[in-house]
Amino acid sequence: MSKVHEVVATTYYRTFSRFYPVLAHIEPGDTVVTKALDSGGQDLNGKHLSESGNPLTGPFFIEGAEPGDSISVDLKKVRLNRNWGYTSYRLGLVSMTPAHVVDVYSSHYEQDLVRTGRADMLPWDIDLEPNTVRARNPKSKTKNLEFDALPMLGCIGVAPAGDFTPTSGPSGPYGGNIDYNQVREGATVHLPVYQPGALLYLGDGHALQADGEPLGTGIETSMDIEFSVSLHKGRELTGPRVENESHISSVGSQPEFSSSLNVGLQMATSDMAAWLTADHGFEDWAAHQLIGMVGIYDVVTVAGSVALRIPKANLP
Repeated sequence: MSKVHEVVATTYYRTFSRFYPVLAHIEPGDTVVTKALDSGGQDLNGKHLSESGNPLTGPFFIEGAEPGDSISVDLKKVRLNRNWGYTSYRLGLVSMTPAHVVDVYSSHYEQDLVRTGRADMLPWDIDLEPNTVRARNPKSKTKNLEFDALPMLGCIGVAPAGDFTPTSGPSGPYGGNIDYNQVREGATVHLPVYQPGALLYLGDGHALQADGEPLGTGIETSMDIEFSVSLHKGRELTGPRVENESHISSVGSQPEFSSSLNVGLQMATSDMAAWLTADHGFEDWAAHQLIGMVGIYDVVTVAGSVALRIPKANLP
């Protein structure tokens, strides 16, 4: 019988590694109820429980998972749990033309406004009842910057192959700091397995984030998370895939802000073509035509990853 594991970490890690003590052993089909800190290491009460840099909740050991398998993480709940978050003060310069960069304002706004020692962060108010976010300081003279929240997880991934221990800053075929705004409640994230137990990690909650994460942040905040995992024996994947009620998505997962988007696009397209033929019965030529007619490309991170989405309405 499936179990429910209520788990709150006391130690958080900032690398995707096979070397850390397991937070919880779970059987495929079990449900995990847990929490994630914000990217700066603060919990729902604003208490610093970790250093900054996308602290991760995990690792979760999936019983029976072995290299060459894959897992599917069903995100049942990704919920806001506090009334504030923060963003960086300006867009990442990598997203702008060189001619415009010279005219961009300083990243220095107000020292220690959000975090001691930082002057490049802006606070945002989160209203949990209507599920909205609003810029607190400064206020625009032109338009009230208030939006519906769309909570998501920036980080989800497994321990990579071998002894590789990437930080929770970049992403790769193991997942990592993907920062794809489709990784939210109701989505399923498919990941390859490289280590016994897969060793799953999650974190880096955003209340809202545009395509591409052009600020270099979303609205960073802590999160309540509920998920379950299914195991697929012998189903090898080359990288992350994301699925929701309406679309399937292949992610060309690369280190953000330091990779060529054309490579991410090629990775996503190649994986989608393979997915359509292997799992959905399309002939090679038909998969190519389907991508050519209804494919939707998402910039996942500026100068980083690209995803290719296919509407489920076009699948058998």
